[in-house]
Amino acid sequence: MFKALIFDCDGVLVDTERDAHRVGFNKAFREFGIDAEWSVELYARLLLTAGGKERMTVYFDEFGWPAEQVDKFGGQQELIAALHKEKTRLTSEIVAELPVRPGILRIIDEAMARGVRLGVCTTSNPKFIDAVLDLFGPERKAAFEFVHAGDVVAKKKPAPDIYLMALETLGLPAADCRVVEDSRNGLLAATGAGIPTLITTSTYTVEEDFAEAARVVPELGDDPVLITIDDLDALHKATAA
Repeated sequence: MFKALIFDCDGVLVDTERDAHRVGFNKAFREFGIDAEWSVELYARLLLTAGGKERMTVYFDEFGWPAEQVDKFGGQQELIAALHKEKTRLTSEIVAELPVRPGILRIIDEAMARGVRLGVCTTSNPKFIDAVLDLFGPERKAAFEFVHAGDVVAKKKPAPDIYLMALETLGLPAADCRVVEDSRNGLLAATGAGIPTLITTSTYTVEEDFAEAARVVPELGDDPVLITIDDLDALHKATAA
């Protein structure tokens, strides 16, 4: 049996991008008096850039920076930091109303029963992922040994840095770990660290290229069950064949 299971957050634990992060960005823009509204379609394109602060920078570089707010906060990156802080607060409130994706609680329970260690690697803010883990209940939340989140590494996904950090934290080789991701950026990060990776597609990623994945499914599933802890264990065998 493999020894550690590492989850991405957005789109894997909860399908947050469309109905939490995007909504939170738009609310933050309005509160700051910024004339910007990210549609579902525009956000799909912006998601090609990993990280909320980086995403806003790409947007303003293309569509123009709000000069008044940049002056008020003392610079572009100062504005981005303030916006991101408020967006994180807003989305942490929104996520409490969203459902956990099918099969997540079940696979966590299976992992805990087998002694498989748990962790999270995400570009989301630590405060936000804390709110997501609250959805699991205190016992499951406490089972997660680490959350590597936000700006913990200089190079975000698709760079492998965050998963290399996870391997160091766990003290395990890549072959003893499994990753559940939902995006190509996440897949490249995990496989770049040498970890067998399962893809569960989400709202914004269903059409992406997942050629490097050990397996691709629409969800982990509860009724019916699509992926069990034994299926995850078999991913190494599949990739090593």
